[in-house]
This record gives sequence, structure tokens and C-alpha cells, in this order.
Amino acid sequence: MTTGLRLVIFDVDGTLVDSQSDIVAAMGAAFAAVDHPLPDRKTVLGVVGLSLDVIFPLLKPDLPTSAHEKMSEAYKNAYMDMRAQAGVAQSSPLYPGALETLQALHAVPDILLGVATGKSKRGLDKLIEGHGLEGLFVTQQVADFHPSKPHPSMIIQAMSDAGVGKEDTVMIGDTSFDMEMAAAAGVRGIGVDWGYHDRERLHHAHLIIDDYAALRPALNDIWSAEL
Repeated sequence: MTTGLRLVIFDVDGTLVDSQSDIVAAMGAAFAAVDHPLPDRKTVLGVVGLSLDVIFPLLKPDLPTSAHEKMSEAYKNAYMDMRAQAGVAQSSPLYPGALETLQALHAVPDILLGVATGKSKRGLDKLIEGHGLEGLFVTQQVADFHPSKPHPSMIIQAMSDAGVGKEDTVMIGDTSFDMEMAAAAGVRGIGVDWGYHDRERLHHAHLIIDDYAALRPALNDIWSAEL
């Protein structure tokens, strides 16, 4: 086993937490704000992970920028309202095994954890507070400060923050955007099949796992070392 540090970066929605109900409902509010029907659920979940300023032009390219901005604002307001009413734990529950896996990895001295998400900083802060995840992530990359996935900016900054190189960095995510971002940054990606993109869309992944119990062995496989 090498003595250098290693960095494991997690996506959030569809990877750590299942927020699809609130996402779809908030999308409904966004489309209602411009009097347009909501696309089907698969289409909506298919763009999760992208930043809002990319999502609405992608879903409604026929609308002007002012309408896209109105949709973004309606989405954010609706999402915040639902989270405030239900609480983070109910609004965006952790997937089975997620907390235990984060805690176990955090306990390994040479493993650092990070987040790279299409959420805003405010949204990520609320989620971390709501689930008691404070202190687990040494680097937190959010949509406020980066181009949308799959641009590699988030991973590049995370590696810089952590002082870890490409060969010792792994991205964990549920969407093609996460895996394409990892490939663009020159790091390996582990796809998870419990999220919002079908397994077939994760073809850029180094490998794909089907539950959190498989993550530690997957990391061992990638790094050829026992954690």
C-alpha cells in the first residue's frame, strides 16, 4: 500500500441522497412558472447533475433567457420550500449504506473525501447540516463556482484543495455527466446503478457497483491495495 493520500469524490443527488421526488416537484413549479407542461419523469431525472443554467436551456431551447432565469428561480424557491417543510432527512434521504460508508472511509488516515455536485453552496450546506455530515469532506465543489458537469473544473479544484494527484483520485457518481467529468479530468470513475441514469449510460465508468457494500472492494480493485 502506498503512503500517499487518496481522494474519493462523491456526487450528491442520486449517489449519496435520493432527492428525486423533490426534484420532480420543483421542476413542475419551474415549468408552471412559464406555463409549459412538465416533461416526463425520465427526461427530468435524465438531466439531474447538470447546473440549472444548463438544464432549462437544454429542456426548453425554444424559450428566451429571461424565461430560463424565471424557471431557475421558481425551481430554487420550490425546492427550498419543500425542504423547509419536510426536513432534509425526509426530503433527501441518504441511500442505504451511504452514511456508514462515508464514516468508514473517513476513518482511514490516508483517505480524503470530497463532494462535486450540481447543487448550490446553500443547498449543499443545508444537506450536510441536515444529515450531520459536518467534517467529513475536505473539499466541496458546487455549481456556484464552476461550469456545469461534465466540465472537469470541479474535480481539478478538488484535487488541488486536497493535494492529491489524478492517479490517487476517484469520482463516485450515478450519471453519465459524473463519469464524463471524471474522464475529462483524467481520473477514474465508479458508477453507481441506484441513481438517475441507466447503467448503459455509465459507459465512461471504470467500473459500476450496485450497492455501497461494493465500494470499498471497488476502490481496492482500482488502487490494488487494501484500505
